Amino acid sequence: MNNIDLTGRCAVITGGAQGIGRAIAERFLESGAAVCLWDQDKALVEQTASELSGRGKAHAVVTDVTDLAAIEQAVRDTEKALAPIDILVANAGIAGPNHKVWDYPADDWRKVIDIDLNGVFYCCRAVVPGMIKRNYGRIVNVASIAGKEGNPNASAYSTAKAGVIALTKSLGKELAEYDIAVNCVTPAAVKTRIFDQMAQEHIDYMLSKIPRGRFLKAEEAAAMVAWLASQDNSFTTGGVFDLSGGRATY
Repeated sequence: MNNIDLTGRCAVITGGAQGIGRAIAERFLESGAAVCLWDQDKALVEQTASELSGRGKAHAVVTDVTDLAAIEQAVRDTEKALAPIDILVANAGIAGPNHKVWDYPADDWRKVIDIDLNGVFYCCRAVVPGMIKRNYGRIVNVASIAGKEGNPNASAYSTAKAGVIALTKSLGKELAEYDIAVNCVTPAAVKTRIFDQMAQEHIDYMLSKIPRGRFLKAEEAAAMVAWLASQDNSFTTGGVFDLSGGRATY
């Protein structure tokens, strides 16, 4: 494993209780950062923070990324418990059900967009003013290869992740005059609990599109995110970093 220096940094990871979020937290702790896990599952996020505390400073905040007021309170709680936020990894998301566009339930559509896109916006909106004040920050938004290509039978998820890519590019340009880098990653599927929300046919479809012939590992995603979150990433902003195992053509 390459050494990434995050010593003295305070990092927030949304959806940090499990899956990619937990893997990122583990990598950040190994790199010297203090981490705050934001998640709506109180029991799970507190358990994860407890399990990770032996590796470094890990704290849990129970919050809902679809509630701007709750996110603003989570910023205050994090800074009180740890330190001002240097790094945000906006990772929380759901897959939603698999339907054709004309059959997609409107309530499910709104839920996916609210968590996967609006939640990223709310988190960025809440942490950026402090980063501007301190003239330092690293933001990594977790999008998806679906946001580039548009997966059939996953229109809400694909749309939300395409929005995350565009939001990343806009915010990166807006913050370019500061030492704040805003980038996103576009992973192929990772075998996490999010698979429980998908039809097996859709899972098989995703795997068939990956030239590597396997799903992404959470620790592989964490490795890329760790560099994007580091001080070494001092020039690239508004970028989209591929984690699709060769699937992406651009």
